[in-house]
Amino acid sequence: MAYYEPELKERVDLCTAKGTLNPKAVGWSRQPLHNCNLRRRFPRKKRWNYWCITTDEFLFSATISDIDYLGLAFVYFLDFKTGYFHEMTVSRLLGRGCKLPDAAEGNVNFTSAKLNLSFTATPLGVKIRVDSPDFDGRTLKADIDVRHPQGHETLNVVIPWSQRQFQFTSKQNTLPTTGSLALGDKVYTAQGGYGCLDLGRGIWPYSSFWNWAGASGTCGGHTIGLNFGAGWTDGTGMNENAICIDGRLTKISEDVQFTYDSDFMQPWTLKTESNDIDIVFTPFFHRVAKTDAKILRSEVHQMIGRFSGTVTDAEGRKYDFKDIIGWAEEHFARW
Repeated sequence: MAYYEPELKERVDLCTAKGTLNPKAVGWSRQPLHNCNLRRRFPRKKRWNYWCITTDEFLFSATISDIDYLGLAFVYFLDFKTGYFHEMTVSRLLGRGCKLPDAAEGNVNFTSAKLNLSFTATPLGVKIRVDSPDFDGRTLKADIDVRHPQGHETLNVVIPWSQRQFQFTSKQNTLPTTGSLALGDKVYTAQGGYGCLDLGRGIWPYSSFWNWAGASGTCGGHTIGLNFGAGWTDGTGMNENAICIDGRLTKISEDVQFTYDSDFMQPWTLKTESNDIDIVFTPFFHRVAKTDAKILRSEVHQMIGRFSGTVTDAEGRKYDFKDIIGWAEEHFARW
């Protein structure tokens, strides 16, 4: 069943002067319009910039996050042909060195002896630079440019759990990439790939659960981007479901049902009641990330794989696609 989600068209503060949710901020937009002026509420503030780059050959992800009492910078890499995978995380107490701006367009940097990350805004998009002298025994250097084509639309949503707990998310997919990633002597090209940004700013409850699925690819002469979520938005009257076809966003104001087996490597289905979304996701890699640090507990099962199915845009046009690279995940967190 579809429900009403207001589209915002003017810039707005996420929070009031008291740090509570600004009622005028609730809604979605085609470009980032929110000033995420989070205040007070330690340790419930959560901020992150997560980038994921996919090509026909590899997946590479880099993140800088600040969860108030802890800062985390992490990267991971998967070679589709060989199955090689490695992940590295560096943490900082109280988020030191992980300062993230209120706006979606700002620069982000992290520096350490083990891992250096920078996401730098340019007139054409974002430069992603990653440098690690010891990434599983090899040097890692990523020099990737993510282009934001003129007029390209993105999904920007505020999820209102309550006046005191809420989240702004910006999901930006099908962004063309160039550049390269070097892992030791092996050089991978990012030319022809896609970047996806997951940007979050909010005041979260201690315990959370979500499903998330995202993908970018080309099929039948169209560039197709998928972003679907479940669990964490239930009962709020808003969700993070949308498709992006050739740079034009269609907001899906229906819940997407994620159906999957306890064996995560079995195919998943993602469907709406109207069948405007009718997709099968077939995983080929299972990433598991677990953290148990007393107050911080997290378990992520992120499946990398291929999406095939049908989606329908706002004008009623149907798009069939096959084997678009992306991911789907289950995530439990106490943070």
